[in-house]
Amino acid sequence: MTSGNHDTLVHRLSLMLLKLNQGEALDPRALAEEFGVNLRTIQRDLNRRFTYLPLHKSEGRYRLDPAFLGQFTAKDVQAFAALAGVQELFPHLTDEFLRDVFDARMRGSILVRGHHHESLVGREHTFRLAERAIADRRQISFRQVRDGAAKVRALVEPYRLLNHKGIWYLAAKEGGKVKTFAFSSIENLIVSETAFEADPEVKKSLEGDGLWIGAEPMEVIVSVASNVAHYFKRRPVLVNQSIVKELEDGSLLVSTRVGHEKEVLPQVRYWIPHVRIVSPESLQARMAAELAAYVERSAGSASAAPSRRKAPKGPLVQMTSGASPREAS
Repeated sequence: MTSGNHDTLVHRLSLMLLKLNQGEALDPRALAEEFGVNLRTIQRDLNRRFTYLPLHKSEGRYRLDPAFLGQFTAKDVQAFAALAGVQELFPHLTDEFLRDVFDARMRGSILVRGHHHESLVGREHTFRLAERAIADRRQISFRQVRDGAAKVRALVEPYRLLNHKGIWYLAAKEGGKVKTFAFSSIENLIVSETAFEADPEVKKSLEGDGLWIGAEPMEVIVSVASNVAHYFKRRPVLVNQSIVKELEDGSLLVSTRVGHEKEVLPQVRYWIPHVRIVSPESLQARMAAELAAYVERSAGSASAAPSRRKAPKGPLVQMTSGASPREAS
């Protein structure tokens, strides 16, 4: 599960639990519409992630047992949602374990690291406006500032706030095209009174892990050496990763479906020399050419650097009086 997926899930579960805690009856179809997810996702939340809660189902709606209304604090809600949203991290995330989450001693015994997120301090109002526009299906306009240049975006149809690798983005439709805008670049956001009809195809395209939404998916096959295969088996390293085949020598063939090559090339470069693109071959050839050019430029820069005067033979450090060779080294 990516960090972006984790943030979205935590947000959704927190709001659902708050609604239950306040005595609201949850309608799965209405929740699916509110959060921009499919009905099965909400049903999975209620039937699997909320199994430890004393819920009563009547006429398709879910309510919390009256005896438990108002018993959860805001911190309890956040603690539950954070852990329920990352079940894969814990080997025994049982009902009893989830109940213990509300115990301060239990919360202090667990620490999850490695999730670095963009801070939205000072941008809360803009974030709430975007959330409301998405929920109400209202067009928005805003000023986008990038690299010192500003551009006015108007008649934008917002669909989702996405957290991708700790960075927030607004997924929206503008001029008939699906785009993602870095949330930090958005200023002066205005919600209009003009409503829009949600496009089912756009909503479907938002269910993947990638950031290039609306682009035609491209499959990239990558070979992974046996000495690093366990990293790819332990958790997805690539976007929309699936293991195609495990070879006799322990190496892997891994598939990744991406909307843009930028979603896979940085990861492949990071794992060089243990990873190689098998298909499409043109992508591997272009990346190899770029790396070769980089090495050549680096070698040229090094040879062009002014030569330094040859150091005299003998100890690299001039020892002072009374200093032993061990102390001076």
